[in-house]
Amino acid sequence: MEPEEYNGEYQMHEELSTEFHDPLIRRLHWLIRACVKMLAILMVLVIFLGVIDVCYILYQQLKEPPLFTLSVGDIFEVFGAFMVVLIAIEIFINIRLYLGSNTLPIRLVVATALMAIARKVIVLDLNMTSANEVLAIGVVTIALGITYWLVDKPAPVARPLDVKP
Repeated sequence: MEPEEYNGEYQMHEELSTEFHDPLIRRLHWLIRACVKMLAILMVLVIFLGVIDVCYILYQQLKEPPLFTLSVGDIFEVFGAFMVVLIAIEIFINIRLYLGSNTLPIRLVVATALMAIARKVIVLDLNMTSANEVLAIGVVTIALGITYWLVDKPAPVARPLDVKP
């Protein structure tokens, strides 16, 4: 985090600081943090309902004749439901980290986006998808992969110059 200068003093940057000098902004930050906490509660509800949905989809697929068998299409439907729950869990983790650190965890957000595009690729029906959509998904996947690589890449370490007299 980059330090910011305020009244001649350097401070670390925080997205929603509870120590901000302006009382109105402090109250607004508190209100936003309360809303983020409410989103976390709602996300847990979405995850719970998503798990119930996965169980229901699996039950529906297994009870149809022939009993206890899954076709390839059924498996993709179950995979899609699983991936949606996993993406919801990743979003919850993003919210939790945001609340804990007051900063946006960029790497995790990009990883969540990669998981979402991977879900799209896994459940993609090529018979119902145009070539332009496949190309767009490929471009987004490559862009997110490069972004993740750049964000995850360690910063170069400054080395002293080798100066010989």
